[in-house]
Amino acid sequence: MGEELLKQIKFIIEWAIPIVIGLLIALIIGQFFGRQKIIGSSMSPNLKNSEIVYRLNKAKIKRNAIISFYAHGIDKNKPTTAKTIYVKRVIGMPGDRIRYSQQGKLFINGKLQAQNYIPNKQRKFGTLTPPARYKEATGVNIFENTTFVVPQNSYFVLGDNRKISNDGRYYGFVPKNKIIGVIKVPFWINKHKLINSVPNS
Repeated sequence: MGEELLKQIKFIIEWAIPIVIGLLIALIIGQFFGRQKIIGSSMSPNLKNSEIVYRLNKAKIKRNAIISFYAHGIDKNKPTTAKTIYVKRVIGMPGDRIRYSQQGKLFINGKLQAQNYIPNKQRKFGTLTPPARYKEATGVNIFENTTFVVPQNSYFVLGDNRKISNDGRYYGFVPKNKIIGVIKVPFWINKHKLINSVPNS
């Protein structure tokens, strides 16, 4: 009886240990990496609706990086839940002074930005033509051609498809503690440079 019990215990241990190790590895990996599904067309054409991308949860947030963040408590224009996630591009870092000219040129801390991740028509008509259903957020003065400052521990984000994107122009700044991670795509994706490593200017 005792020998049979030992065999059963050994059998359970032999099966349990790999499962436990696998779960621990998955938990550790999950702290650093994740998969993200793009919902909607606000980041097109660089990221398309239903496209699967990768997320680095511990990556350093830089200007022009694409991030995912929890929208609940930020976006008051649309119904959200605690699980609602948005994907947008970081335009302004904490403390940045931002100004858009009437021609759609972007100046950050007085320096002209290239904005090579979006076409010319999006820079002016997309960025500076708000949909009638949205109002400009408090503290954001894109449409007045005046300078505004990104608060500390917050980021200013926009969608690449400016004409339709519901973004920081209408719900303001994204607190750092709402950010999940930085979005990346494999190097063989045609537009990977416009997503993974856009220069500051």
